[in-house]
Amino acid sequence: MTSEFIPTFSPQPRRILVRGVNWLGDAVMTTPALLRLRERFPEAHITLLTAQKIEALWQGHPALNAVQSFAAGAGLWSVSARLRVQRFDLALVLPNSPRSALETWLARIPRRVGCARPGRTMLLTDPLPPRPGGGGMQKRSITEIKRCIAPGYQSLNPRSEGSAAAAGRRHQMYDYLHLTAALGANPEPLPPQLALSKTERDAIRQKFGLEEIHAAGTPILGLNPGAEYGPAKRWPEDRFIAAAREIHQRRPCVWLILGGSGDRAVARRIAARLALPQPFLRNLAGQTSLRELMAVLTSCRVLLTNDSGPMHVAAALGTPVVVPFGSTSSELTGPGLPGDPRHHLLQSDAPCAPCFRRECPIDFRCMRGITVTQVVNAVLHALS
Repeated sequence: MTSEFIPTFSPQPRRILVRGVNWLGDAVMTTPALLRLRERFPEAHITLLTAQKIEALWQGHPALNAVQSFAAGAGLWSVSARLRVQRFDLALVLPNSPRSALETWLARIPRRVGCARPGRTMLLTDPLPPRPGGGGMQKRSITEIKRCIAPGYQSLNPRSEGSAAAAGRRHQMYDYLHLTAALGANPEPLPPQLALSKTERDAIRQKFGLEEIHAAGTPILGLNPGAEYGPAKRWPEDRFIAAAREIHQRRPCVWLILGGSGDRAVARRIAARLALPQPFLRNLAGQTSLRELMAVLTSCRVLLTNDSGPMHVAAALGTPVVVPFGSTSSELTGPGLPGDPRHHLLQSDAPCAPCFRRECPIDFRCMRGITVTQVVNAVLHALS
């Protein structure tokens, strides 16, 4: 970070608005930057503006004084008018969308810091250039994918380039830290952090009958087979089933199938085909609120999951995760701090991955190249 982009504040901002990101996993990846922002301005009143669907994620978070939400489809004018009357001194705009910058401009917040992007740079008082060395998700075209898999192609896969330290710096959390560093905050990451009280955790565990399992000493494992972005992020169902069955045979455990309302169908299919006795299998997909999901994840010794929001939530709450990565990159959006040895992030050697596409236009080799044996061994290693 060059000093020309570090503003001085006289007086110090008293009321700070952070315009949060809209997706669950991305939101968890912003927590290191929010913690650094609190560290930089310990006396400021910091309010987070977030999508209503993930508002519960922020309950009790130590970096924030207040959380405000907007419903899906909320009008631009209604959101900005609500902000205007609160007289914020400073806005930190984490998303890269034109609308998020326009909200703070219409709210007449005098200092507006965010990343410079087409359609919004003029709306910011401090438009910051892209972070040097930042990764970025470049979607591959179908033509490029076919070229990648042609005989004799030399892979330019970014995960194989440079040192481990340089690879770690490509992570998306550094994009958010880049913005808070422009306000004078420490640019080094902290582990992603979420808040969940013991009272809340115990009550939710009791609701779902998990305390009895803990008392019996049987390990609880989570299985999260969904991913919102699209099927290219999902390890095949039959492999989840085969892996869960083999793990249970080698280390008897209770499997909790997790997910949102959109994952009910796949969860039912997996539960039916696993066919484990009732004490060893519980299908909770679509039955938990976000706070309840958080508490359930803290009960799991390991979570076997696709690259998804629950993956990030589990890691931020201290639960080890095992993740097959296909169309996305663990270097850009992996769970927890980059390089955390508690987590096992599996990737095949498919030269076309990561492609960042919702659906695979060829033969899904990136995910099919990750074997059941690899996943079983990773889960058992995490358990040990």
